[in-house]
Amino acid sequence: MGHPVDVEIGLDRDVFLRTLVRELATSLESVIGLEEASGYISLVGQAVGTQIDEMYLKALGVDRLSPEQVAEALVDLKRRIKGDFYVIEQDDTKIVLGNRACPFAEKVLGRESMCMMTSNVFGTIAARNLGYASVELQETIARGDAGCRVVVHLVPGTGPTNGREYFADVELPTSGPGAGTVPA
Repeated sequence: MGHPVDVEIGLDRDVFLRTLVRELATSLESVIGLEEASGYISLVGQAVGTQIDEMYLKALGVDRLSPEQVAEALVDLKRRIKGDFYVIEQDDTKIVLGNRACPFAEKVLGRESMCMMTSNVFGTIAARNLGYASVELQETIARGDAGCRVVVHLVPGTGPTNGREYFADVELPTSGPGAGTVPA
């Protein structure tokens, strides 16, 4: 009789966590649908994006990243988690990124809601540093494309109307006229 510790199985922390995220996405998509599941995963992506942005700001000793640094950070963060993103083009209005390998690997196939992690992390970092972002997922591995093509639009009105928009945090006045209201 064999022992579990003596057999080789494809299980480690990375596989376990990717499987956990996939099954969470699967459960959400089957219970509440793709759109709502994407919304829930977006909330997580925004929180993660804020944390990652803070890490880069602190490490670089700056208050804000430049557009070039934003693009570099997006590629770098994905590299660190086993993605293979690269900049296709960048100008004052957009950053176009390609990707050959998803950090979720095969676990992302058929689970488009998991792409909201990328959309929200990218959108949150870009908006926090540059004021605005609209993320367009033109191609995704989750949908069965050979790779991903992600466009981060940096100017309002320049992206498609179906892109997810992200805005810089607005500091609200704590006292005096307009306290607690968003400036017009």
